[in-house]
Amino acid sequence: MSRSERSGARVFLLLALCLPLAAAASALTNRLAQHPSPYLALHGSDPVAWQEWNADTVARARRENKLLFVSVGYFACHWCHVMQRESFKNAQIAALLNRDYVPVKVDREINSGLDDALQTFSAQLNGASGWPLNAFVTPEGYPVFAVLYAPPDEFRTQIAHLNRRWVADRAGLRALAQQAAPAPARLPLGAPLTRARVERAWQQFISSAWKEADTLHGGFGQISKFPMAPQLHALLDQQARQPDARLGEFLRQTFDQMANRGLRDHVGGGFFRYTVDPAWDTPHFEKMLYDNAHLAQLYLRAATVLRQPRYRDIALSTLDFMRAEMLDASGGFYTSTSAVDDKGREGATYLWEPDELRQRLSPAAFAAARRVWRLDAAREFEGGYLPAEYRTPTAEERRLLAEALRALQPVRLARTLPKDDKLTAGQNGLALSAFSQAAALDPGYRLQADRLQAFLLAQLVRDGKLIKARSRGQVLPHAELEDYAYVVQGLLDHADATGNGVSRTRARELAQVAWQTFWSDKGWRLEASPLLATLQPQPALADGALYSPSDVLLLSTLRIPDAALQRMARTAAGWNVPAMEQDAYLYPTRLRLLTQAAS
Repeated sequence: MSRSERSGARVFLLLALCLPLAAAASALTNRLAQHPSPYLALHGSDPVAWQEWNADTVARARRENKLLFVSVGYFACHWCHVMQRESFKNAQIAALLNRDYVPVKVDREINSGLDDALQTFSAQLNGASGWPLNAFVTPEGYPVFAVLYAPPDEFRTQIAHLNRRWVADRAGLRALAQQAAPAPARLPLGAPLTRARVERAWQQFISSAWKEADTLHGGFGQISKFPMAPQLHALLDQQARQPDARLGEFLRQTFDQMANRGLRDHVGGGFFRYTVDPAWDTPHFEKMLYDNAHLAQLYLRAATVLRQPRYRDIALSTLDFMRAEMLDASGGFYTSTSAVDDKGREGATYLWEPDELRQRLSPAAFAAARRVWRLDAAREFEGGYLPAEYRTPTAEERRLLAEALRALQPVRLARTLPKDDKLTAGQNGLALSAFSQAAALDPGYRLQADRLQAFLLAQLVRDGKLIKARSRGQVLPHAELEDYAYVVQGLLDHADATGNGVSRTRARELAQVAWQTFWSDKGWRLEASPLLATLQPQPALADGALYSPSDVLLLSTLRIPDAALQRMARTAAGWNVPAMEQDAYLYPTRLRLLTQAAS
């Protein structure tokens, strides 16, 4: 479909919300109270009759000829909890959803393929994506409308209008939804992996990265700031290949700003998910396992490429945070920590009142904190002030602030913080890569990598295949492409770091399963058995907050001495990716793959 056709479909979908009519009743019950996903279990007491995303739920929507209301979020998402409190706990809104729709709650960390497709649809329809994402899907699996966070009155109006339109013209909405869907997958075209092709791709990426770069504050974008690990990884590779003074300065600025200001927890260690401002000052306070695993590896690499030894200390402190606050007794790592404390206060775990700081710190340390942490400025947060280098410290202030942080650490660790304690395969694969890459620096990291490898192979592999996660004594069985990609990569990194032959053998076996399950001559599938009609095979998957799972698996496969796997990997690496030609910034891992495959 052309851009103009997509725009037309969007206009018709939006106009359709204005037409009135009535809907039939439905009898459903909330099925999430005992769900192993902590996020889904949080919704188990909602008056909305939430169903799980599965074939039975979709079949029910078909029988009853109703739209599916698919609400996607995750445990650490602040605005997901706000919308739950305002709308999904609201009896009137719940009655509308239960009567007129088949309501489905989705943990995006369990159904990442579904989430990816719905995020793409939202971006095309609304020009924005994110969480909570509330999508309306036809019984045949085609998204028809999507809304992000909305206040309760606005949300109530939207769901009432859309149902009236559905009852009035089901055929018309079905046709519009199918018109807006991606075209059927075609066989990808291949091309020789020449040096010229690779260099042209690098030039396109570097050009697009500079267009996105914030040369004042570091990082990418001018509104909020995310780490953008895949892009930074590729730029570090480029700097290592062809050192450039301008790029080196931009990378140092970016890594300094992420480490010094509000993206990092200076007291407890680790990085928050993102900041809401371009200067890295004001975070949303969720911490994700994948961000911290990514950033630990990036700071280790940046320490060498950019000749900044202190980056190594930042990497190791991030791994120490992961061990201190995200490690389960089984040897696996939790998925995230919440943005709110157990009393529902955003950021309260990390914030400090000046009076408390004055009591706990020496007068000199408090004076340093007052100036550098901007305790004399207007509050950014209701709950207090966030320790960060908002003003550049002198050498003496830096010594005093280190003293202050040591004094605050035990107090900080005593504060409660809800955790999403599910243990997912893919994210633990990322953690295995991080600890394996640090194994040579400290025997403790080697021991942690060994323990995590044992956990993955014993607890998250069953009958030679990965399971998605373990949580609350239960198994979530349906592993996705990302799980295989990151676990295979983690096992290979562990084998390289330790010489462990079992890791290399199991990586090869799991890679074979992944190729058989998720790859065909039409491209890559994120899920083994998609229920959403728009989940079409793709020649390559773009990078997002996490690295492209298809390209991570390809890079890993090129490290495995298996002739059949190598042939498939080089075939898939040679495919043209039209979307990459349009926006190379979204495909940095593909760029690294082309470089490796052409060598």
